[in-house]
Amino acid sequence: MGAMGFPIKTCVACGEEFELRPGKPGFANRCPQCSEPEADGPAAKGSGDVLKTDREAQAARRAAIKEMLYSGK
Repeated sequence: MGAMGFPIKTCVACGEEFELRPGKPGFANRCPQCSEPEADGPAAKGSGDVLKTDREAQAARRAAIKEMLYSGK
C-alpha cells in the first residue's frame, strides 16, 4: 500500500488546488499564496485598535457603575 498524501483542496480565492498540510499558515480553504497577504494586511494591525477601544469602553463602564453605586447618599 502507498503512503497517504495530504488532502487536496481548492482555494476559494484563486481556484487553484493545493495540499492541505499540517501547520500551514492562513485559512484551510485558501492556498498559501492567498493566505499570506491577509496575515500581513491592515486587518492584523487594526485588531490592536479594537482591543484598545474595548478596554477604554470597559474602563468607562466601570467608572460609571462605580459613580452610580457610591454617589447616592
